Parts: sequence; structure tokens; C-alpha cells
Amino acid sequence: MTDFFDRASELETEFREQALARHFEQWRQNGLSHCEDCGDAIPDARRAAIPSCTRCVLCQQLAEK
Repeated sequence: MTDFFDRASELETEFREQALARHFEQWRQNGLSHCEDCGDAIPDARRAAIPSCTRCVLCQQLAEK
């Protein structure tokens, strides 16, 4: 009986990891639409130039200082 529950737990973990991997791969390819620091929208031009950006220009400049 424990083998059944162990296998169910393994499958649940595997499915969760696959879902997270898909989510993060999409994020890596498309970046974020809003700055992770201030929450303002990241301009489309910046997202097109740097697809994996996570900050607006101002917040990125502050982070690099």
C-alpha cells in the first residue's frame, strides 16, 4: 500500500516540477511586463530589445549602482 502512495507522491512532485519549469521557461523567453521593483509597466521597446528584462530602465540603473 505504501508503494502506491509513494508513487502518487512522486508523480505529484514530477507534475509540479514540470509545471514550474514551463512557467519559468515562458518567463525567461518573454520577460516580465511590469518591473519587479517598482511595479511600473516595462515599455515594449525595452522588452523587445532585452526579452529577459525584469526591471524598468530607472530601476535597472539603480540596481547597477
